[in-house]
Amino acid sequence: MKLKSYPKYKDSSIQWIGKIPEGWEVRKIKQICSKSAEYGLNEPSDNYVEEGVRFLRITDITENERLIKNGVYLPENKTNKEYLLDTGDVLVARSGSIGTSLYFDKRKYGECLFAGYLVRFVVNKSNSGRFLYYFTNSGSFYAQIELATIQTTIGNFNGQKYANMRITIPSLPEQTAIANFLDKRTTEIDALIEKDKKLIALLKEKRIALINHAVTKGLNSNAKLKDSGIEWIGEIPEGWEVKKLKFVSEKITTGKTPPSENYGYYDNGEINWFTPGDMGDEFILKKSTRKITSLALLENKTTKYQPKTVLLVGIGATLGKVGMITDIGTSNQQINAIQFDELEINPKYGLYYLYGYKNAIISLSNTSTIGIFNQTQTANFFIIISPKEEQQKIVDHLDKATAKIDKIIKHIENKIKLLEEYKKSLIHHAV
Repeated sequence: MKLKSYPKYKDSSIQWIGKIPEGWEVRKIKQICSKSAEYGLNEPSDNYVEEGVRFLRITDITENERLIKNGVYLPENKTNKEYLLDTGDVLVARSGSIGTSLYFDKRKYGECLFAGYLVRFVVNKSNSGRFLYYFTNSGSFYAQIELATIQTTIGNFNGQKYANMRITIPSLPEQTAIANFLDKRTTEIDALIEKDKKLIALLKEKRIALINHAVTKGLNSNAKLKDSGIEWIGEIPEGWEVKKLKFVSEKITTGKTPPSENYGYYDNGEINWFTPGDMGDEFILKKSTRKITSLALLENKTTKYQPKTVLLVGIGATLGKVGMITDIGTSNQQINAIQFDELEINPKYGLYYLYGYKNAIISLSNTSTIGIFNQTQTANFFIIISPKEEQQKIVDHLDKATAKIDKIIKHIENKIKLLEEYKKSLIHHAV
């Protein structure tokens, strides 16, 4: 990316900023504001209501200037007007995701209050709030955060630190022109990213449909079908069977978490200890984020799994995710482990089957509060059993087909990463 150079530059007198265009100035953020570093309300969750004035928290702000759909509200009759936001206000998070920012537009978001871990800046009439917002998305902004927090581990960045940050400022017409330019270009980039994300979602749906069809109907499109006797399975090829997992498995267990206060269970750990966070779109689980020691196994503080064991997340947001381990491993209590009887089931076939029926697992779980699919439910889950030689053919077919889809997904993900990096670079160079 190459932006047009200015005719003349001058020394900013600040080493890490270097030269700036002639006519630009270096100011502290507070010097361009009529209101600077204002903290929001500290309201306990007991005060939240279903209808009223929206109460913006750090977790409500998402990428591309969006807010989460299911926000929280405060009663209108208790609204403190001092904390009502107006168009042009810039909010910056001082805790959690430090630096996360939002340009507030009342026409877009409606009437809103803001929480205490957000800091509000209101620029004066000589400056553009939109330009300040783009500055909070620049490399210079994040470099100053890093510089200010380099000697502390506390995840809290007070408003005065933001207020004293240095910002390079052109005239108001130029600020407006830069902001308009970035509005146009970043909108175009965001649209490309959104389009690619939708394509990835469609490819993942295609992968599930492909797997589901193969493990339900087989590879012979002309095969005669029969009723499986299970409503959510439907028809299956003649010669295939339906059994509960417990009848085709050597062992179905649930993981354990060794007591965290005992460092001997974790220090220099060499055995994989999987949690739901380790399970993404990869079918084969080779490495866990956290590991445990053999002492945890010797003292029976967790459950040992053999290679080719299939792990199934049984609770929470990632309910139904699956993966197969290649070495001896363990997991926490949120994961159920299935060691298939290899005389009956090819473990990779079992893995594909559970992946293809993730939606059935979710629908059959106890969803009164949070989705739970426990060890007993796992044991009683129905699996379609094809002849062993056909299982291997299905596995070989799906290995090739999913590898092609995964390659395309990876390519698109790399493209998205480059677009996001380009967007950051564009903003940084423009402001």
